Amino acid sequence: MEGDNIANQKQIIEGLVFGIMFLVLVTTGLILFFYYSRRKIIEKEIEKVNIKLDHQKQILQNTINVQEDERNRIAQDLHDAISSKLNVVTLTTNVLIDDDEIQPKHRDSLNHILDITTKTLESSRKIAHELMPPVLYKFGLKVALEELFDEFTSNSELQINHEIDTIDLSQNDALHIFRIVQELINNALVHGKADELEIVLNKLPEVGFSLLFKDNGVGFNVNAKSKKSGIGLQNIKSRVAILNGQLVVESSKQLGSKFKIHCYSYG
Repeated sequence: MEGDNIANQKQIIEGLVFGIMFLVLVTTGLILFFYYSRRKIIEKEIEKVNIKLDHQKQILQNTINVQEDERNRIAQDLHDAISSKLNVVTLTTNVLIDDDEIQPKHRDSLNHILDITTKTLESSRKIAHELMPPVLYKFGLKVALEELFDEFTSNSELQINHEIDTIDLSQNDALHIFRIVQELINNALVHGKADELEIVLNKLPEVGFSLLFKDNGVGFNVNAKSKKSGIGLQNIKSRVAILNGQLVVESSKQLGSKFKIHCYSYG
């Protein structure tokens, strides 16, 4: 009788042990199932977000490509249709001025025409250059930026302190950086009323660069939306996004503005 009780207790204990083990296995299985199911859901959501971001980036790239194509077309039209005709006017005017039979008052008028034509031709070339800088493609970003700085400072009191590293970039990436700097300078002058700028473009280890832009202008409220500077700033953000970069803007009234861009994996 006592042996039967011991056997029953042993069976009960074994049953409990197997039951607990079964519950542990079932619970573990359920936990693993929910864990991997949740992981799959998260991976799918991340994949959707990445696809959406890639799509948005492609839209930005296409929009900017259209802008650059339009800049190129206008620059070409300025060169072919306007500059060439102005050159003809200049040559013809010079021929007339050199004619000994021209009366003095007519020569004065021709000199006035020549002066206006020359200034218009210079403005046309400058606009075409800004729209599509040939130096960028021939000599690279560093030379193109230095020439851009000279253009802004040569006929004004603007001072630009700069440090530009030579960085190995594709033409598209170099153009994005050039346009960003160009837009920042224009904004600092037109909206910020600045007369001193600091621009530092450094190469980062491996693949990457950092761009620091500071001005001593009137500053602005970073959180406020302004139609005047909003388009320019949005263009800068779009180009930074295409470069896989991060943009930090710091500014306050009367204390100038600072733009910091870091790109660790551009292109």
